[in-house]
Amino acid sequence: MNELAGKHIVLGLSGGVACYKAAELCRQLIKEGATVQVVMTQAAEQFITPVTMQALSGRTVYGSQWDAREPNNMPHINLSREADAILVAPCSADFIARLVQGRADELLSLLCLARPLQRVPLLLAPAMNREMWAHPATQRNLVQVAQDGAVILGVGSGDQACGETGDGRMLEPEELVEELVAFFAPKVLAGRKVLITAGPTFEALDPVRGITNLSSGKMGFAIARAAREAGADVTVVAGPVHVPTPRGVQRVNVQSALEMQAAVERHLQSASVFIATAAVADWRPAHASSQKIKKDGSGDAPTLAFVENPDILAAAAKSRQALEGHLFCVGFAAESHDLLAHATAKRVRKGVPLLVGNIGPATFGQDDNALLLVDSEGHRELPRASKRVLAKQLIEDIASRLPR
Repeated sequence: MNELAGKHIVLGLSGGVACYKAAELCRQLIKEGATVQVVMTQAAEQFITPVTMQALSGRTVYGSQWDAREPNNMPHINLSREADAILVAPCSADFIARLVQGRADELLSLLCLARPLQRVPLLLAPAMNREMWAHPATQRNLVQVAQDGAVILGVGSGDQACGETGDGRMLEPEELVEELVAFFAPKVLAGRKVLITAGPTFEALDPVRGITNLSSGKMGFAIARAAREAGADVTVVAGPVHVPTPRGVQRVNVQSALEMQAAVERHLQSASVFIATAAVADWRPAHASSQKIKKDGSGDAPTLAFVENPDILAAAAKSRQALEGHLFCVGFAAESHDLLAHATAKRVRKGVPLLVGNIGPATFGQDDNALLLVDSEGHRELPRASKRVLAKQLIEDIASRLPR
């Protein structure tokens, strides 16, 4: 999608073994359409060479405030003025302390200090040993540097180069790109709480079998990411799928429709938007066997009785906050044929202002989709595109319908 097209990023590297991740980060930023200017401290050059970063960025790497290549001999001014953002990754404990103190005796901290505060954001991706991360001095410095206007992107947890395990790892390159894309996205849902259901449900017949469907959850999680990028506080209630959770999104895992209903009810009270993308099973076995149902050799299949599952979307649409205009409900319809007719009827039956339809067999498990938006005025098509693109378009549409 080239989601960073037109953005010029100054990528700063301070000293730390996580510099090896900066190479892939640079590559991914460029793949998303950004131009990247790398600036390295002398400590960073102990872990990765300027030659590597120059080859990946396609630009000469800067490392000295005395670089004579700049006609005015002011790289700290020129580089910071050209940037749409400065991203320091990895950002060491030492470099965070330098920012807090306003140190300016090397190029990277100097250009961070010289940047126009209101126009060029500073994003920090910390990377350090777990004890350094937890140290009161580091935590105190993080608070101060955030108060001074920097954006702290957080850290990962896991194995560290020193052999220890814990918090302090630099986020992975794809996570940092996701954070940068989110940072630049228009915040059309700022202050909103969005609740989303995603994936299928699984209705157990016995301990090893059940009724489910082919929904992958990809559309729901794409919408969750787009909503978070738009500034919303997002919770996803997910059926049994293995789609990774987007950065900054709360995930609640469930199996059955009854579990999904309970989770939705717990979170619905605080939501301002409810998007029901989950393909909830319409029925469940009236009685699930506590043991595996075995063949008896007769050739006769067991007789199974079913009961209807609750209508989670219709109940939300009839909730007090929806009726009072404090909750905007969006439904999804996965059909096999006659999409417009079925989606139109379902919108009325569910009592929701917006119903999004698609052809299930053509999209389940796929990375692309085509959507039909149905409301009281008619319908509008979103042509086939990646689910990522469609999710952003849908969030923009929903945001335009909400009260200001």
